[in-house]
Amino acid sequence: MKLVTYFKDSYAELVHKTSWPTAQELSNSAVVVLIASIIIAIVVWIMDMGFENLMTLIYRYI
Repeated sequence: MKLVTYFKDSYAELVHKTSWPTAQELSNSAVVVLIASIIIAIVVWIMDMGFENLMTLIYRYI
């Protein structure tokens, strides 16, 4: 009986209490995440290139 109550309560919460984003809000959030991911990837790439050049310089003089 507890399992049935659990599923009824879960369904009621998902249908009546949860606020779901609209398609427009979801699209906007996806664009924000995509842009942030690209910016972070570029920053990591720049740092990687910088460290690679630094280590090449260090190894050249060792």
